[in-house]
This record gives sequence, structure tokens and C-alpha cells, in this order.
Amino acid sequence: MNSPRNTIECDLLIIGGGINGAGIARDAAGRGLSVVLCEKDDLAAHTSSASTKLIHGGLRYLEHYEFGLVRKALIEREVLLRAAPHIMWPLRFVMPHDRGQRPAWMIRAGLFLYDSLARRELLPGSRSVDLHRHPAGAPLKPEFSRGFVYSDGWVDDARLVVLNAVDAEQRGATVLPRTRCAAARREGDHWLARLEQPSGEITVRARALVNAAGPWAAQFLASAMQRPSDKVLRLIKGSHIVVPRMFDHPYAYIFQHPDGRIVFTIPYEQDFTLVGTTDLDYRGDINAVRISDEEIAYLCELSGYYFRKPIVPSDVVWSYSGVRPLVEDESASASAVTRDYRFEFDTDGAPLLSVFGGKITTFRKLSEEAVDMLAARLGRPAAGWTADACLPGGDLYGAAPSKRGVLEFDSFVKAMQRKYEWLPAPVVARYARAYGTRIGLLLAGRMSVEDMGEEIAPGLYAAEVEYLRRHEWARTAADILWRRSKLGLHLPRGTEARLEEWMQAKA
Repeated sequence: MNSPRNTIECDLLIIGGGINGAGIARDAAGRGLSVVLCEKDDLAAHTSSASTKLIHGGLRYLEHYEFGLVRKALIEREVLLRAAPHIMWPLRFVMPHDRGQRPAWMIRAGLFLYDSLARRELLPGSRSVDLHRHPAGAPLKPEFSRGFVYSDGWVDDARLVVLNAVDAEQRGATVLPRTRCAAARREGDHWLARLEQPSGEITVRARALVNAAGPWAAQFLASAMQRPSDKVLRLIKGSHIVVPRMFDHPYAYIFQHPDGRIVFTIPYEQDFTLVGTTDLDYRGDINAVRISDEEIAYLCELSGYYFRKPIVPSDVVWSYSGVRPLVEDESASASAVTRDYRFEFDTDGAPLLSVFGGKITTFRKLSEEAVDMLAARLGRPAAGWTADACLPGGDLYGAAPSKRGVLEFDSFVKAMQRKYEWLPAPVVARYARAYGTRIGLLLAGRMSVEDMGEEIAPGLYAAEVEYLRRHEWARTAADILWRRSKLGLHLPRGTEARLEEWMQAKA
């Protein structure tokens, strides 16, 4: 690989545009490191947009004695809620007690531990409930008379990735979606990498390299770098289904299958219910992960175990699947494999940091620890900063993260609806949730619906599409309808094709 004159020079080249790569890019750029982030597809195109969309401690990890992981995640839960109250919010979960499984006293003790492992300021604690009187009991079969309620949080996972990338770029990083790292090698005290884009090649000369390629991490080491790792990744496939709304209350459910796996049933996008996940070992093509008929049947069967009116495969309006790269351990069950992360730090020459495992809730902590290691090695030590910073759009009531953004989000929405009263109120509410204070950037200079440009589909104006293209790297209709938003669930059939045609015409 020869070094052309137009080589990009940087401190840090990051491979992978999922949550870990974007989080590391943001943290590093904020500490003054020059950063290039490349992703072979769209940002959050794979695992990081295919989660159960929870910011949670991981209640079920307690039974595997992963107290350190749970505590770390519980601390991060409140840090993240404050930092991005537009794309995250508290959610109450109901766990019906099945007499055939753990005794009630044991569940209550576990929930007490879950409440106590980390300080809580935003989320109420757990309690027992009479399901024959509680609103969440109405859709359940009558034999489930007792249950437990506890708190966790919900997140728009794909937007979380994009907002980390936005923040990284605002702090000086170069973000390159649809750019594959075809090869990388050490050259003296630097890395020389060849990046491939549809329009041509880019060469990057970096002082350090981060392998945050997720399920492709081991493959990247073996193919692009000819450096196989001794880390064994266990690929776990998680699939989810979306069905029309199953209940009218705001609670989510956590169900345990007799086989030990956990399935969540969550209110989703106002009109729908999200059901998942499946947790299966995966050995197929990681570029083509799809839900199977057996997984759909499994999720429907479990719903029938708990709900009066079960769901059936014909109810499914959308599904998605992702593969999580977890560090192999001795667990026989896929659901029992640790969700904690591991680093492999090779300092034999220019530094190479490979990231293995992790969960979306702990991405910020993972990123902070990764940059601590890299910055020290590069002779650029600087203190971590992300624990006290909002993500773009999250500064609803001032620059610093605060409780108000979480507790008074509805007031922010109402204020935006008053400010932009010329737009339909539901559209403004959606903008407030997706963009937070960046709604001002989206609507800058616009004073009427006519200023929004063409209404390409109901509630989707040209102004928003152009905003997403200019500020959030959206290039295709799928980027907009399924990752930057979930409008694909709400809009008529054929919208994706019409939007794709419109975008191509305006390219």
C-alpha cells in the first residue's frame, strides 16, 4: 500500500459505526484527539439498531452473579437518561408471578437488590402488585394474580448511535459511513489503512487503530490485517417482532419462558407492541441476519402463555434481527453468556485496541475506558468528560444534564408546539422526541407549512429529509424510514419506493 499525497492524518482511526465505535469517536474527539470513523454500511445498520431498545441494569444477569456488570449498567442508566431525555425515557415493567417458577420471596429479594445496587434519583423502586386490580393485569390470563413492578429505561437505539456520531463530528471528527476498511498495516509508529468508498479510495495514516467492528471484529483482524485474535466471539442472534398494539396502558412486561429465556413485551411507536428477544447461537452469514419462522412461533407461543388474547404469526407487521458479539465463556445457554465487554490492547508498535462484547447501556463507560487507554498511550492524556455532557438535542433545560429533561419532557413538547403552532401538533411532538433542541436547526428560517417543502408522505416533509441528509448522513429511504425514524411502520405501503425515487431525483 503506497501513501498517496491526499492521505488523511489522524490520531485515531476507528473501524465500526455501531454504538461502541460512535461512542469512542465522540469521547476521543472531545478530548482533543483527531479522529476518523469509518463504517462499511450506514451508521447503526446492524447490531446497534437491532436491540430490545432498553437502557437497563439487566435484572436477569443477577441470577448469573454478574453484580459488577449490573451495578455499572444501573449507574449508567441514570447518566444516559439525563444526557438524552429526548430519545430515552423511564419505563415501568411488570413481571407476572408464575407459580411454576421462582418463589415470590426470591423475586422480591432480587428486585430489592436491583433497586439497591446503585443510587436512583429518577426512577421509582420496585413493588408487589395485585394484577386483578392493576391496569397491567387486564390483558393477562386470570391465573396471574400477583406480580412485581420495577423501573428501567427505553432508548431509540439507532438515534443514539447517530447522535454520538453527530457530537463527534461537531468536535472535529471525520465520520465516513459506507466506507470499508479494506486493509490496514503498521508502518513504523503509525497505521496505514486503505478505505474503500463507492466513489473511490481513501488512505488514512493514524497513530492508533480501534477495531470496534462488532460481529465483524474477529473477521476484520483476520482478513484486513492478517492478525487473528485469540478471543473467541460467541455470536448470539436476537430477533424481535412488532405487532399492532396489544394493550392500552403504558407498562411493559417481562416474561420468563420455562426454558429460562426472557422476553419483553413493550409499548412501541404509539400504535404497536414490540416483542423480543430470542437469544440463539448464530453461525450463519452475519451480513444477512433474518428472523426465522421458528423464532416467530416461539415469541407468539410465549405471548399465548401469558396473555388472554395471544398473538399469531399473521399479526406480525415488522420484524428485525441482529447478532450480538459476546465474549465466549463456559455458559451452555446463549442467554447466560456475559454481556460485559473486553478489550484487547496490542501495543507492540502503533497501538491497536480491539473491543469485544458489551451492551448498549454501558457504551459510554466502555468508550471512556477505551479512550483513557489510548490517550495515555498517545501521550495526550485528558480527563473524561461525557458523564457531564448532553448528547446533541438533549440540552432541553440548559447545557448540563439534569433531571428536568427527564421529568419535564412533556412541558418541552408543549413549548415547542406553541412555538411552532403553524405545524401539526403531532409532527412537532415527533420532532421533539427525535431531535430535542435540534428542532431549531431543522426548522430554522421556516414560518409556515409551505416553507417545509413537499409533503412526500403524510407527516414527512422535504425539510426533514434534507435535514437528515445534511446533518445525519442519511442516503437512502431505508436510512430515514427505519433507522433515523420508524416512520416506515406508520406510512402507507410503497412509501419507501416513492421516497427513494424522490431522493434520487434530488441527489
